[in-house]
Amino acid sequence: MSYAEFADRAEAARRLAGALRRYHGTRPLVLAIPRGGVPIARVIADALGGDLDVVLVRKLGAPGNPEFAIGAIDESGEIRLGRHARTAGADERYVRQEARQQLELIRSRRALYTPHRPPIDPRDRTVIVVDDGLATGATMAAALAGLRAQHPARLVCAVPVGAPDNVDAMAELADEVVCLDAPEDFYAVGQFYADFSAVSDDEVIRALRGIPRPAAETHEAQACAVRIPAGTRELDGDLAIPPDATALVVFVHGSGSSRKSPRNRFVATALHRHGLATLLFDLLTEAEDRDRAARFDIALLTERLRQALEWARRDTRVAALPLGLFGASTGAAAALDAAAMQATGVGAVVSRGGRPDLADARALATVVAPTLLIVGGDDTEVIELNEQARRRMRCRTELAIVPGATHLFEEPGALERVAELAAAWFQRWLTPAPGETQRRRPQT
Repeated sequence: MSYAEFADRAEAARRLAGALRRYHGTRPLVLAIPRGGVPIARVIADALGGDLDVVLVRKLGAPGNPEFAIGAIDESGEIRLGRHARTAGADERYVRQEARQQLELIRSRRALYTPHRPPIDPRDRTVIVVDDGLATGATMAAALAGLRAQHPARLVCAVPVGAPDNVDAMAELADEVVCLDAPEDFYAVGQFYADFSAVSDDEVIRALRGIPRPAAETHEAQACAVRIPAGTRELDGDLAIPPDATALVVFVHGSGSSRKSPRNRFVATALHRHGLATLLFDLLTEAEDRDRAARFDIALLTERLRQALEWARRDTRVAALPLGLFGASTGAAAALDAAAMQATGVGAVVSRGGRPDLADARALATVVAPTLLIVGGDDTEVIELNEQARRRMRCRTELAIVPGATHLFEEPGALERVAELAAAWFQRWLTPAPGETQRRRPQT
């Protein structure tokens, strides 16, 4: 017989956060399985400097025994049945009825828990899925499988305690499983808590109210969705303007990414704290993005960026602000090509892990905007490509190496350093020093 290992969920959370401390500084997305997983996830998100949200999954109960899980359903409506579903008496009609009831509950909980925003996008992020324990594993398995389909960069299952066989089973669905204890005599999660009181909806809501909102909405920046004309098409964008904004930074994402890039949004948040407005927008439509060739068509990407800059010059909210460009990967090439067009009035450029070597050679030689090239210290091939491009440029350029960082700057503290460097560069070249007048963009 096992004795209680944790005084309560708070103690379990502190110990689990310690086991996950290597993710501090990577701004992970911590997703809690309600309700018991929420107070634990809140502590972990705060300890790691991450974002908190809920992942809504409901177990499907067996006929006549709702506590016995025959499977689970996630927020998208995807049903995953366990191997015991049929033997428990769950025929197809029963499964449809049970799934419909649980999906209705999921939707009502989403409306209750986060009524004013959609779920946080897990794409390209380190995602840590948390519950207060792992019994049958059906709910956690459904959560992990559903999240895997949304393409996180890394998927972690984290629980204080679990049944050994089911903990092992999670390793097939997650990139990593962190479990503080998996005792052989496991029979229920509550067995390992001295206080295993039920968590109420009010407690969940209170925990979630402390969540940092996604990048463009934080630091008091007024955020709104925009539509940018691009010939016969329209491009989706997110414009965020902090109080007393001094400049506008337009983000140019890399191939295969979008305006929802978590790394670009992280940097945008930091820029808001420095009084810089930001525009993140999709360079391609959804249909175009399915064409791999279009993702690497620098001329097309440059034209889309030029059209976005023209839109910004006409929008009364940001028309008077000096312009800067923040380009990532292939987006850096488009940023430099656009900056070479004098009519765009670009005053400064920052490249993160960029490919300036893909820019037009003549354009590189004619860029006049001061340009900062940021590359990870372990991204050796891209360092050399940036050095080659820099030798062709005649404007003020600097190469900043972030020690120990790889191409995506996923290492602890790496992206924070990128944000610091970018903010300092834009403030240096786009905002006036005390006593100076505001720099103006060239008139056309």
